[in-house]
Amino acid sequence: MVFTFKGQLDAFSEKQFKTFVADNLNNDLPFVIDLTKIDFLDSSGLGALVQAAKECKKSKLGFSVVGNSRVAQTIKLVRLGDFLNLKSSLEDALNYLKN
Repeated sequence: MVFTFKGQLDAFSEKQFKTFVADNLNNDLPFVIDLTKIDFLDSSGLGALVQAAKECKKSKLGFSVVGNSRVAQTIKLVRLGDFLNLKSSLEDALNYLKN
């Protein structure tokens, strides 16, 4: 399942993001979180992504994040790229989850 988000992933939108992810965990499909249209990502947003990755791992679902250069830079800055399976394109994320 590919989920595309736009705008900001921050303290104000974190709860909606977490609820959305939790509501879709029962689909038993791998998650791709597409953040290429996100303008701003803060520590609350990063925390929400980490929680989503942990929930997917617990449910034995594949998980990957796609980010634009700003999002990718923020994720790499806090060394979460590998944990979140950060990919530079949707195609790369889908190929990663196929393997």
